[in-house]
Amino acid sequence: MAALDGPRVAPASGPPGRLIVLVHGYGADGNDLIQLAPFLARFLPDAAFVAPHAPEACELAPMGRQWFGLGDYDPMTAARDLEATESRYLGMSDRVVGAAPPLEAFIDTELARHGLDDERLALVGFSQGTMMSLHVGLRRARPPAAIVGFSGALVGADRLPDEIRVRPPVLLCHGEIDDLVPLPALHLAAAGLAVVGVAVDWHVSPGLGHGIDPDGLELAGRFLAEAFVGRQGSVPPEPIAGSH
Repeated sequence: MAALDGPRVAPASGPPGRLIVLVHGYGADGNDLIQLAPFLARFLPDAAFVAPHAPEACELAPMGRQWFGLGDYDPMTAARDLEATESRYLGMSDRVVGAAPPLEAFIDTELARHGLDDERLALVGFSQGTMMSLHVGLRRARPPAAIVGFSGALVGADRLPDEIRVRPPVLLCHGEIDDLVPLPALHLAAAGLAVVGVAVDWHVSPGLGHGIDPDGLELAGRFLAEAFVGRQGSVPPEPIAGSH
């Protein structure tokens, strides 16, 4: 398999001091999430941003990409049946495991490119990209500074107690009326992460569907900036207003 690649945005100021890897969702590509870079750069002026294209052509959107196929995933079932939702996310485990190595290798290459280590790394995912970011970020040899997930889910929570290697802080943001990855996925993810000792903040955007809104972006930018400060040994940041 060819190495991953995708669009990049250089730091707004000075040489790269941090690396933000933006992991897109199902049916999109890196050009989608790289659009977040100018906004997040307001909080992280020395950050380099990169958004890799997933390795597979999307099974349902030929112009897009996917990290893995969705199989029989049905958002309507996920919305009305919490037990079925949890079962489906557990059932995606093998697909996420299979998709992880190219992303892991890409992260290693990008860190080396900039002469940075994991404490200068953050992962920001959307939807399927959140699933990938949580899987990869919690299994790194050294902890990244933070993980932010929009409109996503925790896949394979049953395996996490045996596989987790690091516990970076996590922020999860979700739309109240998300019809593709319904809101119960947020609560399942927060509970699954708490079980293994991961500090989780979460935020629900009222009236938002499957997407990212200005409130979520604002919270993400502040969360990332504070997480990086924390990794430098400063006083731990205050809790984010509006998070839970």
